[in-house]
Amino acid sequence: MDSASGVLLIFLFTSATSLLNAHEIDEDNFNVMDYGATSDDLTDDSQAFLEAWDDACSASVESSRVYVPAEKTFVVDPITFHGPCYASTINFAKQCTTLAPTALKFVSCNESSVSNMKFTNSAQTHILVRGCNSFSIDNVMIESPGNSPNTDGIHIQSSQHVLITNSRIATGDDCVSIGDHTSNIEIENVECGPGHGISIGSLGRGGNYVQVQNILVTDAFFNGTTNGARIKTWQVGRGYVRDVTFQNLLFNHVQNPIIIDQNYCNVRNACKEQETGVQISNVNYKEVLGTSTTDIAININCSRSVPCFGISMESIQLLSAEVGKQVTANCSNAYGEEVDVVPGPCLLD
Repeated sequence: MDSASGVLLIFLFTSATSLLNAHEIDEDNFNVMDYGATSDDLTDDSQAFLEAWDDACSASVESSRVYVPAEKTFVVDPITFHGPCYASTINFAKQCTTLAPTALKFVSCNESSVSNMKFTNSAQTHILVRGCNSFSIDNVMIESPGNSPNTDGIHIQSSQHVLITNSRIATGDDCVSIGDHTSNIEIENVECGPGHGISIGSLGRGGNYVQVQNILVTDAFFNGTTNGARIKTWQVGRGYVRDVTFQNLLFNHVQNPIIIDQNYCNVRNACKEQETGVQISNVNYKEVLGTSTTDIAININCSRSVPCFGISMESIQLLSAEVGKQVTANCSNAYGEEVDVVPGPCLLD
């Protein structure tokens, strides 16, 4: 990345670390300006950031803070902030409103959190959570154009017990994407749009054994997205996606409100049918309302070789965004039960 183009912050923590508001705790402060940062929009301030971090990390205190003045702008190259740190809590008070372009990575973080941040126009994924356990994201705003490729809002990979709450995400890709080797993920009170919805996957592209379970998406609003609640897996994959719940969802002008695609392909209908597949089971949809901009509002496209089972739909009403037009439900090789579902029914008993 060119140093004049923006900031890449890569957090690699092995100790319990939290990113908190600047005024929540009393701390020893390490101001980047004291380490030679110039904030002249020209000079590379990367070394000042690194030196401030190193001192905050090694400080013999319970909590410390790297302080970046809110009224200033800094040019920073890609930075890796390493742990473990002596301080059990490090507050990185950037107090910023835009990071453009940026990828904020949390790798191997335990008992950690990020809150009250805004990201604008990232060149790629905005927030990556990988290899983390007990990680929370709250009150985060992400804004990128709907036509910006590969700008996932939040991507979760190889992590457990991740909580995303009270956030607003507008991107050119998935608002939240859930990758492989994840479990106990909860997404609550999130507004998505524009974007590609909240997606589990894609999974199994390399023929690997997929392990995804215990996913809850609740109280979410999808506004003008290409997809809503989506699960997508490649035929060559193996393993499982199970125990997933989508509930209390509201869709406004969404192209594919409810979609499972067990035959996902980078070019539609270009992948030959396989005898393998990722087993999708025990997926629940409950209390879902809204409008679809396509004819098929519910599309459950499962494999003939490894069909979906345990699909449950209850209290769903999806109408066409075009007044007077009807929408349909399409289910292939999907077994389960439906109660009070419009359009429907389509699941096999």
